[in-house]
Amino acid sequence: MFMEKIGFIGAGSMAEAMIAGLIKGGVFQPEQVIVANRSSADRLKELTNRYGIETTHNKVKLAQEANIIVLAMKPKDVKAGIDGIQKYIHNQLIVSVLAGISIETITSILGKKTAIIRAMPNTSAAIAKSATAIAASEDVTMTQIKKCQSLFEAIGICKLVDENQLDAVTGLSGSGPAYVYFLVEAMEKAAIEVGLEPNVARELIVQTLLGASEMIASSDKHPSQLRKEVTSPNGTTEAGITILQERGFEEALISCIKRATERSNELKTMFSEALIKN
Repeated sequence: MFMEKIGFIGAGSMAEAMIAGLIKGGVFQPEQVIVANRSSADRLKELTNRYGIETTHNKVKLAQEANIIVLAMKPKDVKAGIDGIQKYIHNQLIVSVLAGISIETITSILGKKTAIIRAMPNTSAAIAKSATAIAASEDVTMTQIKKCQSLFEAIGICKLVDENQLDAVTGLSGSGPAYVYFLVEAMEKAAIEVGLEPNVARELIVQTLLGASEMIASSDKHPSQLRKEVTSPNGTTEAGITILQERGFEEALISCIKRATERSNELKTMFSEALIKN
């Protein structure tokens, strides 16, 4: 356990997912966590009641107390979120989980070069199953990188990448849980249409996804080979796969991830230009 204090500026779903995972995993005790939010006292009270952590509207207090500061506000609010704490940033490690906000943009808002790590986790952090990638500024030490990796490994897996790869990570694993949930929605609708009870369908779908994921994780075989082993000639699986191919399932998913990646890059450019104008 780190004998430090971690502070979150922003109290949204990603901040809560990380807090839940870190406390559940014993990486931080509740008294080592502080969350600042500029509004919504009800939300802060909810987090305090749920996790026993400290909450405040005073982000200066957070900046003075926290060794690690996590930027978890909405990307459009990054400047407002950082304004007012610049002079209190000295040796803290800044960890940003903001999609589309570059290290250069954060450095510009801070008005100084400091240790900044961009991270792209996903909401599965709440159950310690996040797929996270991080990228570090040149001011980050190897010790800080390892510390950040350990932090995110407590809530899943963590991979170090170049910053220019984070748009792709955002499109793939950052947004990825939503793609899976969308798939499950469709499977549930289909299951009901073919006569299954909703609760039975849900359990079967969840176990199917868990089993398939474990097969991929534990096997040396490529997913295409695993698929072929399930697909008997003229069988039920082949009949279903044929429909997916006819409807462009693979092409749609590839286009989905590419578009999400492009959007991440667009947001990065948009936020950078907006900062220059201001």
